[in-house]
This record gives sequence, structure tokens and C-alpha cells, in this order.
Amino acid sequence: MNASRIAIIVAGPTCSGKSALAMDIARHQNGVVINADSMQVYRDLHILTARPSVADEAQVPHRLYGVLDAAYPGSVAWWREQALAAMEECWASGQMPILCGGTGMYLRALLEGLVEVPDPGEEARCEARQLIDDIGPAALHERLMEVDPSTAQTLRSNDSQRISRAWEVWRGTGRGLLAWRSEPGLPAADCRFISVRLDPPRPELRASIKLRFDQMIEAGALDEVAALVERGLDTALPAMRAHGVPELSAVLRQDTSLEEACDAAVLATGRYTRRQATWFRHHTLGKKEDSMDLLRRYPSFEQDSENYKEKIQNFISKRVDLRGVAS
Repeated sequence: MNASRIAIIVAGPTCSGKSALAMDIARHQNGVVINADSMQVYRDLHILTARPSVADEAQVPHRLYGVLDAAYPGSVAWWREQALAAMEECWASGQMPILCGGTGMYLRALLEGLVEVPDPGEEARCEARQLIDDIGPAALHERLMEVDPSTAQTLRSNDSQRISRAWEVWRGTGRGLLAWRSEPGLPAADCRFISVRLDPPRPELRASIKLRFDQMIEAGALDEVAALVERGLDTALPAMRAHGVPELSAVLRQDTSLEEACDAAVLATGRYTRRQATWFRHHTLGKKEDSMDLLRRYPSFEQDSENYKEKIQNFISKRVDLRGVAS
């Protein structure tokens, strides 16, 4: 590990305040905020993914936000390559890379490395998507259980995206996804990570999700989804499955009311944040002594909010000052 090169991770569930914290750290550390969220990479979903505003990007540099068209699925491997390039640019210019997001698989690809799975081919991809449409994720999960039980046992039966991916890999390569992932792969990033993980209480998070979604609707989220739907993209694409897109698409089809769609989107987001929080609790983000867990949302507007912010900045600054010192 190259201890003289440092990257900061700001992680946690949706609506926990990651973006605000990452920007504050960037101001203190001459940093660049690098997106580590699988949905914020899509340029078509500025509102629904709560991407940084023009004003935010004017205050501190941001990278990998809104860089991918919704027609492209993206991948962990693609993001890892882009993130590593952005990190190298930061170090070369004397800036601090700050990885901000809630997609655990993305961060793990930097922390632990990544196994390269062969491209299963377009025929296998089309078959997997068609089966999802024809028989649904639960039925395809049952089929996957018969041919690749090791992988199937790690997936939820309603997770259409991951079930589709597992099926296409098995069909296109003749080998299960989990088997491929057991092979040696790309190495971890050659740097020292300092991480801050946000994990606010569930009631606080639920209230933030509801407030944010209401604000998204006021900002034009329905029009944003309408423009996306007009493109006629495959509904199995990740961007088409972003929280709020399926629910607001139903409003546009007049299958449900806006109020019901909002309630459903908030509920789905809440469920997702539970899975995010669980993942982060069970995965380390670097060495224990370089990791900080915060059980409150950021920023905190409680009486001790300034002390709270100062505590975080002191934790980071102390470790940055030890750059190059063996720990």
C-alpha cells in the first residue's frame, strides 16, 4: 500500500447527508468529490438522483456525475476504471480525492479489487431481459437456482437486475457469476483510505427521504421521467429502475395517482436504505483506525452541530497529517 497517497471515503445510505459532508471535507482538504453512486452517473436523472447542483459544482470540483447516458448499463468495472483515473488526476495536481456514495460494490472494487467477468455477449443479455419481462424475476430466480445455485442463493428473488445479470453470465460463459468472482482479479487501489460512514436513525432517515422526494416533485421530477420514458429505452436498464422512475412512469401511464406513486417511491427508497445500511455495517472501509462511524445525519442542526462538524474534520486532518507514516 502506498501510504503517501490518501483517498477519503464518505459512505452511507441515501439521504444521510453524504454530499454535504463530502463538500465540507473538500473545502478543508483541497479536495475533489468523486461520485460513487451507481445512479448519479446518469445524465438523464439530475433531479431524481439528487445530483449536485450547478452551485455545488461551482464551490468544489466534482467528477463522474451525470457522465453516462441512460441507454448504457454501466458496470462496477467501468466505474472502477473511471474512479481510479480521477483519483490519479487528483494526486497529480495535489488535490485530495473524496469518494462519495452509497453503492457498496463500487467502493469494494477499490478497497478489495475486482474480478473481471468475461462479456457474456448480446444474445445472452437479450435472453435474460426477455425472461425477466416474460416470466418475472422470481421465476427466473428459480431457474437460476437449478443451474447456478451458488449464485442464486446470494440473490433476492425480486432483484430483477442482479438475477438478469447472473443468468446472462451463466448462459454466455457456461459458468456461474460466483465462480467467476472467486478467480484472481484486478488489484485494490494503491493508496491509504480514510473513511467516514454515516448511519443515522431510521426515523430521521425516513423523514429526510419523504422531504427530499416532495422537493424532487416540486423541482420537476415527473417531467424528467416523462423525457426518459419518451426515449423508449429497455425497462431493464439500471437508469429505468432508479427509485422514482417506475413509480412516476405509472403516473404517466395513468395507472396510479401522483400521491400513490410518491408514497410507493418513498417506501421503496426506505427499503433500499435499510439494505445499504446493513451492507456498510458488515463491510469495512479501510483500516479500523482510519474509519469513523457517525450515527447522525449530516449536517446536524442540533445545538452541538458545530462541535459535530469540527470532530469530523479533526479526525480526517489528523490522519492526513500522518501521510507517509506507517500505521
